[in-house]
Amino acid sequence: MTNERRGDETGRRGINITHGKTIMTAQGKERLYLYDTTLRDGAQTPGIDFSLEEKKTIARMLDDLGIAYIEGGYPGANPTDTAFFSEDPGLNATFAAFGMTRRPGRSASNDPGLQALLQAKADAITFVAKGWDYHVELALKCSLEENLQAIRDSVQAAKEKGFEPLVDVEHFFDGYKANPDYALKCVETALEAGARWAVLCDTNGGTLPEEIEEITTRVAERFGGENLGIHCHDDTGMAVANSLAAVRGGARMIQGTLNGIGERCGNANLVTLIPTLALKKAYAERFDLGLKPDALAKLTQVSRAFNEILNRPPEEQAPYVGLTAFATKAGIHASAILKSPDTYEHVPPEAVGNVRRVLVSDQAGKSNLLSELKRYGLEVKKDDPRLNELLREVKEREAAGYAYDTAEASLELLARRTLGTVPEFFDVESYKVLVERRHNALGELVTMAEAIVKVNIDGERYMSVAEGNGPVHALDAALRKDLGPYSRKLDDLELVDYKVRIVNTGTHATTRVLIEWRYNGGERFFTVGVSPNIIDASFEAMLDAITYRLMKNGATKPTTAKKGAQAAE
Repeated sequence: MTNERRGDETGRRGINITHGKTIMTAQGKERLYLYDTTLRDGAQTPGIDFSLEEKKTIARMLDDLGIAYIEGGYPGANPTDTAFFSEDPGLNATFAAFGMTRRPGRSASNDPGLQALLQAKADAITFVAKGWDYHVELALKCSLEENLQAIRDSVQAAKEKGFEPLVDVEHFFDGYKANPDYALKCVETALEAGARWAVLCDTNGGTLPEEIEEITTRVAERFGGENLGIHCHDDTGMAVANSLAAVRGGARMIQGTLNGIGERCGNANLVTLIPTLALKKAYAERFDLGLKPDALAKLTQVSRAFNEILNRPPEEQAPYVGLTAFATKAGIHASAILKSPDTYEHVPPEAVGNVRRVLVSDQAGKSNLLSELKRYGLEVKKDDPRLNELLREVKEREAAGYAYDTAEASLELLARRTLGTVPEFFDVESYKVLVERRHNALGELVTMAEAIVKVNIDGERYMSVAEGNGPVHALDAALRKDLGPYSRKLDDLELVDYKVRIVNTGTHATTRVLIEWRYNGGERFFTVGVSPNIIDASFEAMLDAITYRLMKNGATKPTTAKKGAQAAE
């Protein structure tokens, strides 16, 4: 990524970074920018450690929604983040690197941390700077003026290299209450140096909404809100409310994370903020979030897919996207909802990609299923009896532990099998896996797996044997080693990520395996398998992946008259 691609005073993504001017959209609304920090601040959640591939997947999910800024991490802080910023991720969003202002006592050119930021393949740099005089003296151990100079030097260094500079004014609200003149001076210094945004941070999450709104209003009256952002933590359970309060006070950029993850109690939840801003009249009539047209309808799926990546169960009562967000048991409430949904639903569930669940009704979810089938290119009439069969099958499988919110490839295959539109390319007659722990020729203790797979393709039998560093690896290698006429059509299919979850407990615990696959240089999909046996669950997900890739690659089932490689061409 060159400096020219990053742009000059207009920014790489066409964002107006001129100070003192309200940004209006073609619809006559004020522009409100969404800034996601899932991959940096969210990564500080205990128990979460994103891999490089997970970061790429999550960034694409956010970009598909139309999020304005995606903060990728802290280049130089760890190998994963450094690798993430070593190449252009190809996002439409403004891709931001995060780091500290230059250290006290060093020049910008002689600060390794700052120089690592300036080498990042990013569009913007978000600097964190102390906004509380107490922390400047306690943590940085420098003068208040030196802290201001560090802000000034860092912003100017970023601008000179063609980056869009942002400054997160850490502990701003506590700093404002302790020493308002100095906290405001930090904001003023950042903006005068050329920062696109000065972000007011409620770093310890202890400020209340009425304080946030009052203080933000004062700051906006002095500097204008078009260059002010808000960053809230959820230590009082009010990060979403505080973010909305800041918007009412004049801030025009909101930072947050997917599903509200983050250190301690988490950050402002963008999955809750987005539909509130987009659907509630007080905000929807005034602000344009810059989201893609289908972003809201994809929100539930994105939230649940993100939980699968984290390998943790979704919060069933999460606002808007939770499994029970629009669920009602039998009784007067259910009766009222069936007659008039808006009696107990504050927004239509389909607006956010969720579904109404009247727990005594077999019809729950049919409209959502029809929508999914249409997306797969399958036109099915609402009264088609196969639809009821498919809906029943999906419900039974989900009760058994399957999760199709993420594993769309498995759901599409299930639908096509029910509708009779998937060829049975091959039949697995049997498989066997052996795991051996032994000393190799060098005397090192190693564990190896060997798999044997027997398949039948239109009467022709094939048997393959392969080794791997684990049973799943060995099975994958053996299954794809010789699939007769189909082998060449699977050359580009590779396993990217593998996650296991126990979906119930006890001696008969059921295991769910979710596997992410990649093909054709970057296209990705997920498959799912469920079984009390982890190897069997993995093999089921593997079979779905191979069938899905063959189907997408145009393979056809061979016949007695048309066997061999010709059938796969």
